[in-house]
Amino acid sequence: MPATLSSTKAAAALRTSARVSVELLLVLAMAAVALWVLGRMWSVVWPLIVALFLTTLTWPVANFLRRRGWPPAMASAVVTVLFLLVAAGIVALIAVPVASQSGELADGVVEGIQRLREWAAGPPLNIGDDQITSAIDTAVARIQDSVGSMLTTVVTGVGTVVNGVVTAVLSVFLMFFFLKDGPRFLPWLTRQLPGRLATDVPVVASRAWDTLGAFVRSQAFVGLLDAVFIGLGLWIVGVPLVLPLAVLTFVSAFVPIVGALFAGFVAVLIALVSNGPTDALIVLAIIVVVQQLEGNVFQPMIQSRGLGLHAAMVLLAVTLGGSLAGVVGALLAVPVAALIAVVWNYLREQLGDAPEEPEQEAGATVRS
Repeated sequence: MPATLSSTKAAAALRTSARVSVELLLVLAMAAVALWVLGRMWSVVWPLIVALFLTTLTWPVANFLRRRGWPPAMASAVVTVLFLLVAAGIVALIAVPVASQSGELADGVVEGIQRLREWAAGPPLNIGDDQITSAIDTAVARIQDSVGSMLTTVVTGVGTVVNGVVTAVLSVFLMFFFLKDGPRFLPWLTRQLPGRLATDVPVVASRAWDTLGAFVRSQAFVGLLDAVFIGLGLWIVGVPLVLPLAVLTFVSAFVPIVGALFAGFVAVLIALVSNGPTDALIVLAIIVVVQQLEGNVFQPMIQSRGLGLHAAMVLLAVTLGGSLAGVVGALLAVPVAALIAVVWNYLREQLGDAPEEPEQEAGATVRS
């Protein structure tokens, strides 16, 4: 008898495991299909994502104007124009000082190259001018041999720039419409969905919106920390163009990995051509320390508080997203993880409340 019960339990457990496995495979297959469809529609999805980020960043100003009695269209138009002016101001703040000191930077580049040649000619390398000339000739010959691939690279780069401009323009237009009609979305969604979905989906969407806003604000705060500490370090070392470099550091903080590398490379290059290799190494050390603290301490701690995720989960999400989808994956990893946590927490709340209803119904039946 015990053997029969044991075999029955084992068979039931096996059937349950098989059913769960099949359901899990179906979920994974649906997720794979959804990702494939998302990839095919990426030219539309990516501007939509960027527009959502921009909307969360500008919504507090638009909401302030709307509460003061401004019509939605006018408030959205004013905020959109202000955003474009701020973006143009940031570009001018970076470009104008660089252009005004371009002559000094060019002289510094020439001087830096000459210093590099003098250093290479001395011990321990002892590389003579003949060897350098031969290396330059070899590099020129390779460039001439690869003109076709270079043209392809240039065409690809031009296409990328054009796609970036189209994405930016489309994102700004979408941001305007989101600012204007965003508050109507949840009531409209409630009317379109049947049954309990009319309640569940708008609640999850509202929480997801709050989470996305927390992500953008935390990312802006992290970028501000980077800009302040790196700008302070550049000012102490005596590197020129401190303000444009600080602004570039803040803006690039919104693009994980590549943004930090680009801003750091520009700062080190300017320190090299203006102050020499010693100060360039000091600037490199400052940037590495600040970015390590930002990536491993500040960002996980700040985003974990704002998004309801543990700092380790934020760090793992960025690592996984970057390994799966590069820069875009690293950019979207944290908000995607936070949105998954929002959905999971809501499901857990609903499942936790579900068992109470049968007990109440049973009690009512007994009392009746």
